[in-house]
Amino acid sequence: MKGTIFVELVKMAEGAFGEDVVDDVLSKADLENDGAFTAVGNYPCSELVKIVVAFSEHSGISAEKLQRMFGHWMMDHFVENYEEFFAGKTDSFSLLEAVDGEIHVEVKKLYPEAELPVFGTERLGEDQLKLTYSSPRPLVEFCHGMVEACLERYNQKADIGRCPVPHQANATTFDIQLK
Repeated sequence: MKGTIFVELVKMAEGAFGEDVVDDVLSKADLENDGAFTAVGNYPCSELVKIVVAFSEHSGISAEKLQRMFGHWMMDHFVENYEEFFAGKTDSFSLLEAVDGEIHVEVKKLYPEAELPVFGTERLGEDQLKLTYSSPRPLVEFCHGMVEACLERYNQKADIGRCPVPHQANATTFDIQLK
């Protein structure tokens, strides 16, 4: 995974718990690089999972909830740092539909080695979108948080149903119904 994800997770944790707590938690997390991440580095997802679990154990917040919170954090990061990905997107569905065909195409140009998740979309109606997320990494909750943050960005409210994709690890179908 790209190091920027790790750097942002550490920033989120510092904002929530403070730098001293973050240093202490990372030192106890048994990380391969002792918690030293750079935005341009590449690190295994297992290290990200260790960090989330360590902060879950420290805070009492479930790892799933922390992943969702991090999805919200990363949406803010993307809006702030990659505004071109949001240009011309007038609602959450238009952004979600653009992830694979536009956004990930541009990400691959910048980082050809990146292993990106797949976002398949199907518009079931004006107010309903089926989004199928598939990834080699166990980050379904992170994706859920990104979907929630996307809806918030466009000031839209929705019910979000989820159903795991049978026989496929780390794949979920989100049924997003606008209210």
